[in-house]
Amino acid sequence: MPKQILLSCLAALPLLCGCAGLERPLSDAALGAAGAYAGHELSNRDPLATAGGAAGGVLLSEGFHDWNNHSEKNAYSDGYTRGRSDSIKTLYWNLQDQQRTQADRESYRLIEVIIPEHWENGILLEPTHRTIRIQE
Repeated sequence: MPKQILLSCLAALPLLCGCAGLERPLSDAALGAAGAYAGHELSNRDPLATAGGAAGGVLLSEGFHDWNNHSEKNAYSDGYTRGRSDSIKTLYWNLQDQQRTQADRESYRLIEVIIPEHWENGILLEPTHRTIRIQE
């Protein structure tokens, strides 16, 4: 009876942790068992081939996990780079909008000035009209 309680506690123990924590051990166990079964059946019950098949299944599972982790890291890095690029573009366009609105807000006046007839370097200049732009 105590042996049954111990086995049932050990069987229930994985159910107490989250599913994310079980992904790797369960896939290692499943592919290891599949490899062991394939090695056992294909080699006519040779124990060395059974152990080799189990090791091959676990290595295959670990290879899948490594490939998945590598893909996740690349996706994170790519997203980070795109996010930085987008923030720089946003900053650039915000600066462009600020400059554009400043140019729109600038106001000026044009004042017409009459310059009378006068002497300059020994030459008599006729009266002229000039326009002066005054920035406000």
